[in-house]
Amino acid sequence: MEPESQSAMFEKSPTQVGRENVPKSLKSATMRMKFPPSYVIVGVYRLCTDKLLYKPAWDKCRHGARRGMIAGLIWAIMAYRVQKKFIELFLSNSPRIAGLSNDTIFGFKPPFSIHSYAAMLFVASQVEMILTFFLSRNMRIARDRAWAQTVESRGKGPEFWQPYVEEWSVPPRVLVDTPWSRFAKKYLGGPLAVFFVKKVLLLPFDLYPFIGIIISSWLKALSTAHVLHRRYFEAKKMTDIQVATFMQERKWDYRIFGFTAALLEGLPIIGLVFQVSNRVGAAMWAHDLEKHQHYVREEIMKGTWVGPAARPKLE
Repeated sequence: MEPESQSAMFEKSPTQVGRENVPKSLKSATMRMKFPPSYVIVGVYRLCTDKLLYKPAWDKCRHGARRGMIAGLIWAIMAYRVQKKFIELFLSNSPRIAGLSNDTIFGFKPPFSIHSYAAMLFVASQVEMILTFFLSRNMRIARDRAWAQTVESRGKGPEFWQPYVEEWSVPPRVLVDTPWSRFAKKYLGGPLAVFFVKKVLLLPFDLYPFIGIIISSWLKALSTAHVLHRRYFEAKKMTDIQVATFMQERKWDYRIFGFTAALLEGLPIIGLVFQVSNRVGAAMWAHDLEKHQHYVREEIMKGTWVGPAARPKLE
């Protein structure tokens, strides 16, 4: 790890700087923002216990979910044995490359068959794709409603989301309009490209029990966090460079939040439920971040705000 990255891990984020001096109304929010994964956990809790959240989501998705589960169950019964044989053939011809054999992972023997585990995981992922096919449109609606209902439950209207205010006295430098970013935005930002990356390019990691889902979730962390806060950035009418700066200033907050969210969404089949609950948690975090933005704006107007400066890049 680079020295800059090591230092960044122990730096306080803008929402942590001066937390001892924030007004009483912000104390609870500031404490929550010290540990962003807590919003993922609270999102799951609220979706499971708040009838105003889970009932509209289930009403919108239940018919598609039933049809998808019937089709997925039929596919699983038909495909399991065939795919298990294929995995056995693949691993028997490339155990050194994959680090896997019939009963070991890099020499470690787990308490289950690698072939059976991989086949079950692959089939479960395919069942999830079948469910997604039946649910895709309704899932988008359910996710958007979950976000909107969470914001409404906090008693906030559109006027709550105010223009972006810079919290750092010396913001970090970010690159937005680069050839790679233009290419990624044009060709890799669509739903088909995202599906290809998540379900095809990262699929080999799923061969490795437990480790695979952790690696793939870490690789998807920042992109998942960006997607979950897309509605927040849109509500504030933030530009691309403002979004990049905002996320860079909270790089490790967003990374650990996105990692936790991606970890839950990466679970086969049940991950579809966490796609909705993560919107609830993301909306609650956005609410707290916006309260902090209001506080910073007030302090700037009074001339009493001193934000952190970006750490100079170490050579």
